[in-house]
Amino acid sequence: MKIILDAMGGDNAPHEILKGAAAAVASFWPELEVIAVGDADAIAAAAKEMNLGLEHIEIVHAPEVISMCDEPAKAVRQKKNSSMVVGLQMLAEGKGDAFVSAGSTGALHVGTSLIVRTIKGVKRPALATVIPGVSPFLLLDCGANVECRPTMLEAFGVMGSVYMEKVMGVAKPRVALVNNGAEETKGTPTYVEAHALLKANPSIHFVGNVEPRDIPAGVADVVVADGFTGNVVLKLTEGLAKYFGGKIKELFKSGLGGNMAYLLVKNGVSEFKKSMDADEYGGAPFLGAAKPVIKAHGSSNARAIHQAIRQAKLCVENDLCGVMAKNLATDKEEGEKPCIS
Repeated sequence: MKIILDAMGGDNAPHEILKGAAAAVASFWPELEVIAVGDADAIAAAAKEMNLGLEHIEIVHAPEVISMCDEPAKAVRQKKNSSMVVGLQMLAEGKGDAFVSAGSTGALHVGTSLIVRTIKGVKRPALATVIPGVSPFLLLDCGANVECRPTMLEAFGVMGSVYMEKVMGVAKPRVALVNNGAEETKGTPTYVEAHALLKANPSIHFVGNVEPRDIPAGVADVVVADGFTGNVVLKLTEGLAKYFGGKIKELFKSGLGGNMAYLLVKNGVSEFKKSMDADEYGGAPFLGAAKPVIKAHGSSNARAIHQAIRQAKLCVENDLCGVMAKNLATDKEEGEKPCIS
């Protein structure tokens, strides 16, 4: 299995990207190889600076870089020799089994759609993020498709179910639609129609609408929303996690009593921090892409890149894209609905 890695994408490239790649190879060799795409001189210099061996990591030279400030569509079309475009082209040509990048989300979405393409029945891939917690859930879309038709939201429910079942190991995932009320008639006409489509789809376990305040309670394994709503939910969740994490830290550092209390609950606090750590999941897959594409966070460290590569490995092993294609396939003559296998 070959995982193609954008060595120049993200705030900490290429150093943390290469450290994560080396860690992944150490964990999964010989069943997994990494192809690092980027400026060969910069990669060699970073490896030398860190005294990092790049055994079993193939280097493919790509001198250009798509920055976070570049206009996505323009960058993908004009920077043909960028690490992201070259990597996506290699994936499309079958020179690797999955692609991982911590680069520009917009450019990766455009590049995935134009170069890798999507599976039949999906117009644009959805960005899906596993949000950590006591009961982790998959939120999609998280920002790739700001406006969605009802049929797109239905497809998100199907794709999210497949991902949670095949990659996260959740049997019969519960699917919910983000809304401003639990009633079927709540929301915009788009959401009312999407609710009806999701409810009528026999391939998923739809549990109805969910209000944002109830999402953290673990009422669903897959939470469906348009990209605008999903991104707001994601950013608010991240903000609250940082806020409460900071407050807990302040509490334990408040004095001798706080320090003593921390010693008593140290193990519990460590487990809580781990359960809320997004690096445990590594990245967000573009569900609906013809081949696995994983978007790692722009500020990813080596551990997050290692986990993103692991996630890509699981997608390939479980034939995620193939299973989704089957589940989204609709026999137009007989009018069959997609079914989870």
